[in-house]
Amino acid sequence: MGKDDTGRANPPVTSDHRRQWRRFRYVYPVISRRSKGLSIGVNLNPDKSCNFGCVYCQINRRIRRDLDHADIDVLAEELSSVMREATSGRLWKEPRFAETPAKLRRINDIAFSGDGEPTCLPDFDRAVLTAADVKDANEAADVKIVVITNATMLDSPQVRRALPVLDSHNGEIWTKLDAGTEEFFRRINRPAGDVTLRRIIENITLVAAGRPVVIQSLFFRLDGASPPEREVAAYCRRLREIIAAGGQIKLVQAHTVARPPAEPNVSALSNDDLDAIADKIRSAVPGVPVETYYGGNAG
Repeated sequence: MGKDDTGRANPPVTSDHRRQWRRFRYVYPVISRRSKGLSIGVNLNPDKSCNFGCVYCQINRRIRRDLDHADIDVLAEELSSVMREATSGRLWKEPRFAETPAKLRRINDIAFSGDGEPTCLPDFDRAVLTAADVKDANEAADVKIVVITNATMLDSPQVRRALPVLDSHNGEIWTKLDAGTEEFFRRINRPAGDVTLRRIIENITLVAAGRPVVIQSLFFRLDGASPPEREVAAYCRRLREIIAAGGQIKLVQAHTVARPPAEPNVSALSNDDLDAIADKIRSAVPGVPVETYYGGNAG
């Protein structure tokens, strides 16, 4: 960790997840602990449009506008530019990335993750194909394409069209699952329209039947209270339900709040509390690895 010009320690590079780089519209590079290297973020929702209103979300959604497509030509050029900057070494000379440890100076993935739900866009599959084309043009077969999603649109035509591209280009689905009961799901994820937890489970199972998925789950204190024991138990039952129906779970990522949340009654779990939940998941769903990501260590 370096120091700024006042002598104060700079935060680690993995804590800087700004979704803006230069004057780019969609693409932003970040150093990610989860990815153990450079993650090239793709924000298909600069309008901040999302069909969830999670209580823990750090995105300010007071300013909204409709966006039903992405400019694929712009996306392609921005992705190619970040690839060139990273592979040439120029990226590591920028002040924002200069403190990056040598072991993290590698491109791990192109990640569709931004200010909303990327799979809502009808041309989402074209964006995924663009990422695959950029990978091919840069001979970057080992670089993953990661889709971070809330699972609401995993049964949509655009996702069905994108899946073969992901499967043939080192792709992964990382899907949100934060609740075990319908009541808790509606309270913390605050979905738009008629989205239900049952639909989320069915969609995850549908996609996970064809390829292993990563489950991302965020646990936190609500009104000062940790998740109820019965809710954690119900969550574990949902994981077992997915597996029993033929879904493949590669990994569970158990997170807590790491950035200022939308609601003031939301706060991070202690490391011990998050570890306890992770242990319950391991016990209830044997054979599925569980990783923990603590508060204040975003990445």
